[in-house]
Amino acid sequence: MNKPVRLRFAPSPTGPLHIGGVRTALYNYFFAKNNGGKLLLRIEDTDQTRYVEGAENYIIDALSWCGIEFDESVIAGGKYGPYRQSERKDIYAEYAQKLVLNDWAYYAFDTADELEELRAKAEENKMAFTYNYDTRNGLKNSLRIGDEKSKEMLDSGLPYVIRFKMPENKEVIINDLIRGEVRVNTSALDDKILFKSDGMPTYHLANIVDDHLMEISHVIRGEEWLPSTPLHVLLYKAYGWEAPQFAHLPLLLKPQGSGKLSKRDGDKLGFPVFPTEWRNPETGEKSMGYREEGYFPEAFINMISLLGWHPSSDKEIFSKDELIAEFSLEKVNKSGARFDPEKAKWFNQHYLKETTDKKLAELFLPFLKEKGVNADIKIVEKIVSLVKERATFVKDFWEHSVFFFQPPQEYDTKTVKKRWKEETPNMISDLKELLLGIDNFSSTNTEEIVKLWIENSHLSMGEVMNAFRLCIVGAPQGPHLFDIIGVIGKNETIKRLENGIANIKI
Repeated sequence: MNKPVRLRFAPSPTGPLHIGGVRTALYNYFFAKNNGGKLLLRIEDTDQTRYVEGAENYIIDALSWCGIEFDESVIAGGKYGPYRQSERKDIYAEYAQKLVLNDWAYYAFDTADELEELRAKAEENKMAFTYNYDTRNGLKNSLRIGDEKSKEMLDSGLPYVIRFKMPENKEVIINDLIRGEVRVNTSALDDKILFKSDGMPTYHLANIVDDHLMEISHVIRGEEWLPSTPLHVLLYKAYGWEAPQFAHLPLLLKPQGSGKLSKRDGDKLGFPVFPTEWRNPETGEKSMGYREEGYFPEAFINMISLLGWHPSSDKEIFSKDELIAEFSLEKVNKSGARFDPEKAKWFNQHYLKETTDKKLAELFLPFLKEKGVNADIKIVEKIVSLVKERATFVKDFWEHSVFFFQPPQEYDTKTVKKRWKEETPNMISDLKELLLGIDNFSSTNTEEIVKLWIENSHLSMGEVMNAFRLCIVGAPQGPHLFDIIGVIGKNETIKRLENGIANIKI
């Protein structure tokens, strides 16, 4: 194939974008960039009955958050536009008529009620009704009633569809770039509807016509489209066009490994299955998104990229540029990939640790404002540097740092029982006097002076430090204690020791 490399991601605005769809978009993006090609975004909104208000904007916003850049789209434009199928409506009728004229398609006038009656009768006989080569000549279509009668019915405004005339007993060969050679006999296929009397094509016709007119060289999509591919290959043949190369990606599976990952799985186990938060415009129901749950986009795309694709080494952490350089369809699995929500958290934790303290502090400030805390950015940077090893998300920082911003509201009961003895208040009082005499309250200097005092006073390091932490934090947790008091300062440290002496009771 000598075509320039051109790929498309073509979602339907029928709801939020599943993470399986995001992975498809990413693989298209990686392949296009790796091969010096172009990627376009096409909105496939031919099925107006399933159109959901706000879904198109949601898709565009979610893909933007993921860092996927499109060379052509409804936003960026391009010479192959329009990139929204509802705006290409006039194109499809002409191509549907060509198929009828060349005996690759026919008009069908059967009503929905008539077809439903045929299905019901077939079920009574424990059979399945299929509109195909075996049944078409006994139904209400142009193949049976002839051209003249068909014209009369069309002129009268009778509703109709145009169906593909599936050849009988022909073998269709698909050379899939992931699955290898796939052979399908047309006798197992039905006569799909290509065009409806409302002037809109079905996915099958619009998809093929647009891919041809937009000069798409490779179609990378989910394996749920594999059963439709024989029809698509035959449509290319019917038009005399060169078909693109096809690659069908494996499914994303439930965490337990059986069945396709669904929103219900996420709801049940408490993890998102959409890249960004989605609110159903009809019910108002809100669905979790990775962005709103606190995931970094870099962590999200790194995680998604490794579901079904394996790099040449055991390396797991990749930048977007590294993924582009490494990606190839040869390394994509045929079998489904099990989704692991805990692994997703692991990726985010890694990227959080790699993010600069300045950036993390900027992200943490809105959480602090929600708590009524107005803190200096430099102080927040220092605090973040001390607690980020314990966090998976930025929102976790508050739990691990609350004691930097406010004194203990209560004291951990178990720690009090274990660490606060009858002589402890006097010991803490002596420690307070020692700290009052220190001018350089840096972590290193204070630690050196306090530890020397403990040693010279023949006190137990554990007894002093555990009681000290209880007064400062309220619990046996947190980063290095002298780092904490270095941040909160001398006055706040003294005040907390006084509060501990006054309020901690055995």
